[in-house]
Amino acid sequence: MTIPGLKQSLRQRIIAAREKLPAPERLRLSRAVVESVCNLTPYRQAHTVLGYLNFGSELASELWVQRAFADGKKVLLPRVNRASKHLDLYRVRDLHRDVAPGLWGIREPIEARCVKEEALGTVDFILLPGVAFTREGARLGYGGGYYDKLLAHIPHRPALVAGAFALQVVQEIPQEKTDRKVGWLVTEDGTIRCN
Repeated sequence: MTIPGLKQSLRQRIIAAREKLPAPERLRLSRAVVESVCNLTPYRQAHTVLGYLNFGSELASELWVQRAFADGKKVLLPRVNRASKHLDLYRVRDLHRDVAPGLWGIREPIEARCVKEEALGTVDFILLPGVAFTREGARLGYGGGYYDKLLAHIPHRPALVAGAFALQVVQEIPQEKTDRKVGWLVTEDGTIRCN
């Protein structure tokens, strides 16, 4: 099987397992993961953070975004630029006023309400979404390559962190040269400092 085929098969298997978690359990696990993410030194030291808003059965990253607001962080969220097929980053101050469902129903910043962030070098900490991860930091996204393209354009090395459920941790993920690894993987079972 090809690398894209292997990735798609793994993606389907992990998403199906994640969707079997009852919603109250996902929320309970999400709260534990978010608390651990916020205890990381790179998060505590960060001024500007980039996150994402969850959809479907993902970790409830909106809890982390709300915590980042409360902690006085400058919070950036991505918006899919359909023309360039890249992610544009916007500063968001309020999840009730500043975001709305966008591409694929994922909540995104409303361009008219948020300021576009051009200075990618100011991002100190990134909470990355993903379907599956290895203990060594390999990440399997949803297949669009949006985050790998974004990370390739950031001029420095911010802290790259993934928050996930333990069931999303796998032994191996086929990697391509454009794939970027995370530095920390946080699940309800603990925090892993990846190589």
